[in-house]
Amino acid sequence: MGRNNTQFFQVVKEQQYDVESILRDVYQSLTEKGYNPINQIVGYIMSGDPTYITSHNGARSLIMKVERDEILEVLFENYIETKLR
Repeated sequence: MGRNNTQFFQVVKEQQYDVESILRDVYQSLTEKGYNPINQIVGYIMSGDPTYITSHNGARSLIMKVERDEILEVLFENYIETKLR
């Protein structure tokens, strides 16, 4: 493929866990511990470092059950559905 061709990225849908539920629970746990949940989740997505997520209520192990690209896919889908349509 030349440099002028667009490459396609296909996410394989083998979701065993409900990403939206996981994000909701992680968001709530981060809030309960006094963290800024948006900053912490972005830090985790960008770095892959699970220490951005609190272990409170099992949030850290919960978010690690899904791939970061799955999280991004759900976030983008939700944004597009609510803001751009």
